[in-house]
Amino acid sequence: MGELEDAVMTRVWKWNRPVTVREVLQDLQQERSIAYTTVMTVLDNLHQKGWVRRESEGRAYRYEAVSTRAAYAAALMNDAWSQSDNPTAALIAFFGMMSEEQREALGDAIRIVQGPETPAPNPGSVPDAGER
Repeated sequence: MGELEDAVMTRVWKWNRPVTVREVLQDLQQERSIAYTTVMTVLDNLHQKGWVRRESEGRAYRYEAVSTRAAYAAALMNDAWSQSDNPTAALIAFFGMMSEEQREALGDAIRIVQGPETPAPNPGSVPDAGER
C-alpha cells in the first residue's frame, strides 16, 4: 500500500463504518492539499485491490474496509517473512528488534493461538528409565 492509500485506509479503519469520498477528503485536507478526484481514485484503487468494498448511494459510493488494520499488518509480516531465503534467521532478527513490551505481546498472541495448555503429566505416573 502506498503512502496515500495508507492515509485513506487509516481513516476507513479508524471510523469503522462506510465512508464517502467527501468525508475522507475533508479529513485529509486538514493535513494536506488534495483534490476530490485524487481521493476518489485512491478509493477506487483500494476497491480494485480488494481492501474496501463499496455500495452505491445515489450518484456516489460508500466505502467500507474488507478487513482490519491488524489483518493488514499480519499480511505484511507474513509476506515479508515468506520472501526470506532463511525464515529462521529472519524471525531471529525480527525478534531482536522487538521491545520487551512487543515480546510480551508476542507471547500472549502465541498462547491465544495455541489455546489452553495441556496439563503436564503427573510425575508419579511417568515411568522412569528403569521401568521401561
